[in-house]
Amino acid sequence: MEYEDQAGRASRPPSPKQNVRKNLDFEPLSTTALILEDRPANLPAKPAEEAQKHRQQYEEMVVQAKKRELKEAQRRKKQLEERCRQEESIGNAVLTWNNEILPNWETMWCSRKVRDLWWQGIPPSVRGKVWSLAIGNELNITHELFHICLARAKERWRCFSAGGPDVDSEDAGFSAADREASLELIKLDISRTFPNLCIFQQGGPYHDMLHSVLGAYTCYRPDVGYVQGMSFIAAVLILNLDTADAFIAFSNLLNKPCQMAFFRVDHGLMLTYFAAFEVFFEENLPKLFTHFKKNSLTPDIYLIDWIFTLYSKSLPLDLACRIWDVFCRDGEEFLFRTALGILRLFEDILTRMDFIHVAQFLTRLPEDLPADEVFASIAAVQMQSRNKKWAQVLTALQRDSREMEKGSPSLRH
Repeated sequence: MEYEDQAGRASRPPSPKQNVRKNLDFEPLSTTALILEDRPANLPAKPAEEAQKHRQQYEEMVVQAKKRELKEAQRRKKQLEERCRQEESIGNAVLTWNNEILPNWETMWCSRKVRDLWWQGIPPSVRGKVWSLAIGNELNITHELFHICLARAKERWRCFSAGGPDVDSEDAGFSAADREASLELIKLDISRTFPNLCIFQQGGPYHDMLHSVLGAYTCYRPDVGYVQGMSFIAAVLILNLDTADAFIAFSNLLNKPCQMAFFRVDHGLMLTYFAAFEVFFEENLPKLFTHFKKNSLTPDIYLIDWIFTLYSKSLPLDLACRIWDVFCRDGEEFLFRTALGILRLFEDILTRMDFIHVAQFLTRLPEDLPADEVFASIAAVQMQSRNKKWAQVLTALQRDSREMEKGSPSLRH
């Protein structure tokens, strides 16, 4: 009936008002789609002076709109050119890694050419292979050992779910409650690992892989167990390696002195690392160092989270992977150099903040950090104090700490 009613009225001429409404009922596809119209016939015409003024305003609007469109088009073209340049650069780097570096790893990995290429970021397609080689396998873990540990973890999960009292004799020093709490914490932490990606949570494609690596590790190192933060490290490895190789890299990575000190909560050694960090902090950023001291901002407030997750929780994932690239090459020193680079990048902002705002800012860094700016800031950091490098300073502090009461004097001021 509605259709017939409309069809019946189709022969009636539309009013001028309807014509105006019909003309305005559209969305312009471009900012230059500006139309200058005279007043409708049922309204008095504009005075000539006013019409001329409106025409000039209209022409100025069109010119400005065209300028904006040209600027936007140039911006998009520049972005496209930059993307093409990056893709070409990555493609060339992949060929270099695959054809020249990886086949001759032992002789080439420490060359100047490879180090320069390494600093620019390892292409994702070869990143896992390079990480595995750089981290090494001092523990001599095999795929078979991984599957044995995984089988034991699954058996424990089954026993705990069924309420079984079985305890392996070699783990007798660790209570069932402690081990169960460690395994339960894995389940909880997996759901909080890179939640925006939605791939590690229950039902996600990488959930079981992450669960397997972490569960197997608790069986491989029951003396360490599972500690919060491990899930992020394992997740980054899983994104770049298959499950067994991720477990091998994970176990060897956590076996490094710095990671073991933090994950086993060795307070004395952690304080020594913080003290060494402050030596280079004062050397590189004296103004900010003084500001932090004045506001009682000790390194543990922000460094613990950065070190525990190797920046994978604190930085955008692509930037964190680039940090990992150089960390796998340079070791623990680069973790603290990165921290100084971040502080240097935001020095002007941080010196104007009080304790609360600095703590909040450093525990929740901006999500849009440009990788090039971060690495430029890291490159400007000098890891040498009074002709002593990081390892020398750390060793001297460790020796001093054994000769004095437990704790770092730099954190007591």
